[in-house]
Amino acid sequence: MTKRTLGGTNRKQKRTSGFRARMRSHTGRRVIRSRRKKGRHRLAV
Repeated sequence: MTKRTLGGTNRKQKRTSGFRARMRSHTGRRVIRSRRKKGRHRLAV
């Protein structure tokens, strides 16, 4: 069987787009704020 083309690790995903990663930077906080404002069920991965 052939492998699927796009793979990734959960650790990498959490480190780049997890909640704590977002809260570390100013722009990340802006992302969280705008997603809260929009009423997203999931704010980060």
